[in-house]
Amino acid sequence: MKKRTLLFLTLILMSISYIAAQAQADIKFDKMNHDFGTFTESNPIVKCTFTFTNVGDGPLVIHQVVASCGCTVPEYTQEPVMPGKTGTIQVTYNGTGRYPGHFQKSITVRSNAKSSELIRLTIEGNMTEAESESNQ
Repeated sequence: MKKRTLLFLTLILMSISYIAAQAQADIKFDKMNHDFGTFTESNPIVKCTFTFTNVGDGPLVIHQVVASCGCTVPEYTQEPVMPGKTGTIQVTYNGTGRYPGHFQKSITVRSNAKSSELIRLTIEGNMTEAESESNQ
């Protein structure tokens, strides 16, 4: 019975050591939010790019990038990002048909990063009415 318990504990310790020794990816963004500033309703489409770096020692995989609203569309690096390399998330905000004024939207990034599997990026800006720019 003792031999069985000892063997079982040894196997558990070896499994834990193996899992801990495996390379893990980690992610670092150049910025977590972007402010578009003020733009007009006559040019309602604005874009920005979030750049990230794999600061871990294993391949980084972005599983999913989801915006909080249909007016915001993210496009992201699909292939695994090797350690030390960079990838991007390009975000397009389309204010067509939206009320002018301040907005703030979030983009949720799901990855295999060890520090955080879910990361929230934000974009914001102020869209002014098209009529008001001709009155100025």
